[in-house]
Amino acid sequence: MSDYINFKTDIDADGIALLTWDMPDRSMNVFTGEVILELDKVIDDMTANEAVKAVVVTSGKSQFSGGADLTMLQGLLGQYQKAIAEKGQTAAATELFEESRRLTLTFRKLETSGKPWVAALNGTAAGGACELALACHGRVMVDKDSAKIGLPEVKVGLFPGAGGTTRILRMMDTQQGLQFLMKGSMLAPKRALASKIIDKVVPADELIEAAKQMIRDGLKAVKPWDQKGFKLPSGRVYSPAGFQVWPAVGAIYRRETHDNYPAIRYMIRAAYEGLLMDMDTALKIESRYFAKTVATPEAANMIRSLFLNMQELGKGARRPTGVPKSDLKKVAVIGAGFMGAGIAHVSAKAGLDVVLVDRDQDSADKGKGHIEETLTKALKKGRTTQDKVEAILSRVTPTNDYAQLADCDLVIEAVFEDPELKASIFQKIEAVVGKGCTIASNTSTLPITGLAKAVSNPAGFIGIHFFSPVDKMMLVEVIKGKETGDEAIAKALDFVALIKKTPILVNDGRGFFANRSVLAYVREGHLMLTEGVPAAMVENLAKQAGMPVGPLSLNDEVALELAWNILQTTKKQLGEGSVDPAQEALLKKLVVDEGRLGRKNGKGFYDYEGRNKRLWPGLKDLAPQLDADSIDHAEIKDRLLVAQAVEAVRVFEDGVLEDVREADVGSILGFGFAPFTGGVFSYIDTMGTPAFLAKCKALEAKFGERFKAPSLLEDMAANKDRFYVRFNPESSKVAAE
Repeated sequence: MSDYINFKTDIDADGIALLTWDMPDRSMNVFTGEVILELDKVIDDMTANEAVKAVVVTSGKSQFSGGADLTMLQGLLGQYQKAIAEKGQTAAATELFEESRRLTLTFRKLETSGKPWVAALNGTAAGGACELALACHGRVMVDKDSAKIGLPEVKVGLFPGAGGTTRILRMMDTQQGLQFLMKGSMLAPKRALASKIIDKVVPADELIEAAKQMIRDGLKAVKPWDQKGFKLPSGRVYSPAGFQVWPAVGAIYRRETHDNYPAIRYMIRAAYEGLLMDMDTALKIESRYFAKTVATPEAANMIRSLFLNMQELGKGARRPTGVPKSDLKKVAVIGAGFMGAGIAHVSAKAGLDVVLVDRDQDSADKGKGHIEETLTKALKKGRTTQDKVEAILSRVTPTNDYAQLADCDLVIEAVFEDPELKASIFQKIEAVVGKGCTIASNTSTLPITGLAKAVSNPAGFIGIHFFSPVDKMMLVEVIKGKETGDEAIAKALDFVALIKKTPILVNDGRGFFANRSVLAYVREGHLMLTEGVPAAMVENLAKQAGMPVGPLSLNDEVALELAWNILQTTKKQLGEGSVDPAQEALLKKLVVDEGRLGRKNGKGFYDYEGRNKRLWPGLKDLAPQLDADSIDHAEIKDRLLVAQAVEAVRVFEDGVLEDVREADVGSILGFGFAPFTGGVFSYIDTMGTPAFLAKCKALEAKFGERFKAPSLLEDMAANKDRFYVRFNPESSKVAAE
């Protein structure tokens, strides 16, 4: 039998070949072009070898596989665009179709080889790895918490296109299968077993033997859908059962996506049309829609921002070179409110010892109580275990005694946005911590350089801005003051990596990046209300534009009172002309006159009753209401997205942002900027800077200077330049080298 680079084989006395996937120089197995070709050859060899009666495929890594290497698909897209220019659209599309379905054909060859294959999943199997398992005749999975199986492709602008879509709907009932595919779910072993994706769940030391026993017990080498008389789990599409499901699918798709995600649209088409056909034709249909999806700008942008850029930033792309990795063991959080407790929670979950400090012991204990409450909810939902809950809580020490900070590596202040209060806390911290301790502020708006004046060592002072709720939001904004040193930057980035979040590194400036852009979004919603745009239209069109929540709902979550306070602080520090009088009047009416502070007191733009909410009827009395039929929906959506994107350009021009990757990743993870666009700069690049400039000018003419294009945008539009061309991070790497 041939020697392989990525696979090892061992045939036992029963003729069962153990095929171990173990890519050299990789910590995780992934499908590359080379792996696909080699696996194809392995299947041919196993099929031809008479000594091999069956095959068990497993992994030599700690996890089974992360699926396809998406840089491979990015390369395919590049080849496609080049082929269009050289050979024309039809020839280019044909090439893309043939190249993008190689894995589909390889898996189908395995499935119809005439010999039983069992996937022995020793850990997570995501995307293409899950599709490999689905193509096998049996699946056994290890029983461990870290192991997951699923098809998350929709989260990066794709859909399962190597047979996953077609097979899932022949294994699950239609409703359950479509839900699984549309959500991009990753299931724990026992949930996967209940969903019939997995046949057995066993302890790690029994995995290979259990897979082999399936074969000895007479596992068939022919899948049910390749046998005569196969019936779909939900019956035929054109049947009473089918008519109970399919008419609603389109409506559910529109409700969930507002038709912004081509991948989900094409996946549903592939599913529907495929269920009308035999297996091979269905796979061909799936491949055609997959190739069509790969060619969309949404797929290209989402792959770049939500996979490649996130991966690079998570691996320390912006970390200072030459600084040794931080050995963090103990951190402290000052302020045990919801934010401080959230920071303490994620730190303890990462294995760090945490001192949670507040003004008195009761307040500190209350903060730890918030953590316990969150963990208890997760335990009831089966998302954690009692042992893990106890381990996390044991690492958190609530106290009002600053002396307990003495041996901390990092201290994060998370109190109210009051510079004087923060300064007094920094002095207390400095009085007890060692020289190697980094002090950080979780401020969301106050300039770090100004706060650093209260410490004796500004080189060891930095901003670490978390987003609420801390346990769910994946972004952390790390802010450099003018004197912040490389060691403090490196430690902050190492801490963010340790708690498994994605960092962006920005320079100092009021509001930094995320808050400047998101406040522009909220302001636009406020001003639409003052113009008489119905509140429901503001909220619904925001979601249709791709935002996860409308600007009014978002403001309620963070508190109207906070928005009012920010306006007053801004006016005090920058003058009357720094705030919009119409927005100020609206917030004064709601916060000061009506006492509507947001969700926290049960009334803001919405009225709240438990989990239920509805728009406050009094909103329509704040301004004469426009006729809904006369309102330009496209203009409303443009205003909401352009307001955020043009502010991001200003932030970049001001030097607060330094890396286009951070703008895109930060805008999606930090404030939910329409993920299908790939982020603020991908949104601009996709339409082109001249087209975006034209939108800005049109909106400026109608609504004022807040839409005025920065000079950087004017210059880029004049040269038909793009952010990922002029400020290509790859070019920066080359220049640095």
